[in-house]
Amino acid sequence: MSRNSVLLPPAMIGIIGGGQLGRMMAIAAKYMGYQVAVLDPTPNCPTAQVADRQIAAAYDDMDAIKELTEISEAVTYEFENVDLTAARYIEEQGKLPQGALALEITQNREKEKVTMRDAGLPIPEFRIVRNGAECEEALADFSYPAVIKTCSGGYDGKGQIKLESRKDAQDAIDFAEKQGHCIIEEWLAFDKEISVVFTRSLNGKISFFPLSENEHKDHVLFKTTVPANVDKNLEAKAYDAAEKLAENMGIVGTFAIEMFVKGDEVFLNEMAPRPHNSGHYSIEACSISQFGQHIRAICGLPLSEVRLLNPAVMINVLGEDMEGTLKAMGEAPEGFVHLYGKAEAKVKRKMGHITFIGDTQEDIEQQIKTFEEAKR
Repeated sequence: MSRNSVLLPPAMIGIIGGGQLGRMMAIAAKYMGYQVAVLDPTPNCPTAQVADRQIAAAYDDMDAIKELTEISEAVTYEFENVDLTAARYIEEQGKLPQGALALEITQNREKEKVTMRDAGLPIPEFRIVRNGAECEEALADFSYPAVIKTCSGGYDGKGQIKLESRKDAQDAIDFAEKQGHCIIEEWLAFDKEISVVFTRSLNGKISFFPLSENEHKDHVLFKTTVPANVDKNLEAKAYDAAEKLAENMGIVGTFAIEMFVKGDEVFLNEMAPRPHNSGHYSIEACSISQFGQHIRAICGLPLSEVRLLNPAVMINVLGEDMEGTLKAMGEAPEGFVHLYGKAEAKVKRKMGHITFIGDTQEDIEQQIKTFEEAKR
């Protein structure tokens, strides 16, 4: 698509990936009148349940990629580990508005950190190692605690080890020897984690969603509170850093950056070239959701003004929460429950989310308490 292209309904939008993010993208697109096709190897995946068509094939199946590209007028994706050969093919056909560069960068933690550093943005200290010997050499100059991560793959705390002190050095050396390409990062004693979710249009205009404050349990996002409890000065620093990175990478669509807050400073941690778990609250709490804004961006439509209508708290529903959540749905009047249509509820698997909105955070906390009591 060119920078001046506008794609109108009932055009077909292709989505690579059939999980919950694709599902919510598809719902937003369907509300607007678009048709949706999804490529995912699992029949009747969450996105397929609300789409017009599913191509059931592996993500790197080039025949399937070519079919999706042929039947779609624009293609997007719900996760960053899209096969780069496939992404570049779709881009060459003029049907990947987001381009392949954002995928290439976010698939690799080294490229991600180098991109942030070269843009002059604040990040924790890091070193790249490719084997156990390089890891041992790097750790000799590193302070503790620290963390070692694989440079590719890994999410929700997988593919990483926290190093509390020098006694954990051998574990890191063994990890690097086994995994190969790894990154060692300074462990920041941060005050809180926030997310900056924004959308950038084909012509470079950017709209920000309110800063959200995140709470994790066992490396999985548990709770997002909006607006984040930060002052205007820090909010401006977070938005400025995100805008600088967006311009540097030529982002199109909805994009998320997780940042650490330490005192009156922010440090960029990780980024996602797609809608993000910490932006789900926007469906009920904002004038437009992160998914609706994403569809507008990739179709060349002007971005809507983002307004926070109510303070909100979003809580993830994991597999172990499903039974109680279903019980509470029949008893508690508040709470917008979104279930993703996944076939099997597994422990720690994201099965849905619940958004609570109210006039004050105290009101919201009371709603959450009522819902939690109804789960028992």
